[in-house]
Amino acid sequence: MPKQEGQKSKLLTLLRILEQKTDEEHLLNVPQLVQLLEQQGIFAERKSIYSDIDTLRSLGYDIQLQRGRGGYWLASRTFELSELKLLVDAVQSSKVISARTSNKLIHKLEALCSDYEATQLQRQVYVDGRPKTESHTLLYSIDALHSAISAGQMVRFGYKGGTRTVSPWQLAWENGCYYLIAYQDEKEPVGIRNYRVDRMSGVTVLDARRRGKAEFRQFDLPAYLRMHFNMYGGPERRVTLRCDADLEAAMRDRFGKTPLFVPEEDGTRFHFDVPVCVSPQFYGWVCGFGGKVEVTAPAEVRQAMQQLAAQLAGLHE
Repeated sequence: MPKQEGQKSKLLTLLRILEQKTDEEHLLNVPQLVQLLEQQGIFAERKSIYSDIDTLRSLGYDIQLQRGRGGYWLASRTFELSELKLLVDAVQSSKVISARTSNKLIHKLEALCSDYEATQLQRQVYVDGRPKTESHTLLYSIDALHSAISAGQMVRFGYKGGTRTVSPWQLAWENGCYYLIAYQDEKEPVGIRNYRVDRMSGVTVLDARRRGKAEFRQFDLPAYLRMHFNMYGGPERRVTLRCDADLEAAMRDRFGKTPLFVPEEDGTRFHFDVPVCVSPQFYGWVCGFGGKVEVTAPAEVRQAMQQLAAQLAGLHE
């Protein structure tokens, strides 16, 4: 029995050495493997290494041998290096993941590649000076919300100086932030609302069953995200937008394939109708195109756009 236990330890240690110390550019020959095992208190004969590698191969590990250079390396891993870089970029660029949590996550990702490749994962893609949240509880909040959604339970959390008790239904990722999409009926107006998860505190799953089933029966999350600019709410209106022809791709990116784009006779512009939650963020989005997007209907939305333009002009006289 002691010999079998020692053999198991030897196999696991050998596998870990191959995971950490080898890749296509860094190979280890048998004497080097024996030496690394000895450094960890495991003594092995050279002949046994060949047998151990065959055993690991039989278990599904892709261990390759470069005969000319006389070395082994672990050729296949759960994640390719390019995939890990993509994940690291997403973690580092996210403003809702704290710097401390980012470092912890990246350190765990580093364990999925060799030590040599791990040095390429400290990529620092986020812009220097961009604020990252100071919340260290984001992951716990997300976990609690997922649990509540799965169990169909209500949640309570601190938010903007107060306490909210809502019925959670979905989580969404928008503009680099997590949002909880929930039904709230604790105050008027009752209905579907969204809450930024990184601004929550003390998320608690309650025993009460969630409500809002009828409201979410036909709920379309992509349509909801398209209607809410920067996730700000507002009265829902069907707005007609008139755009320069070169903005067709930008409008498709924003509103998807559903709207019918109607080209005008001269071919320089097109217009379409789309449901929008009208808010200052929507007006700001329109202004961002520098006059290449015009609100033509309804009249009250067009008038509000004119009033905002006049106000901005007055501020910049």
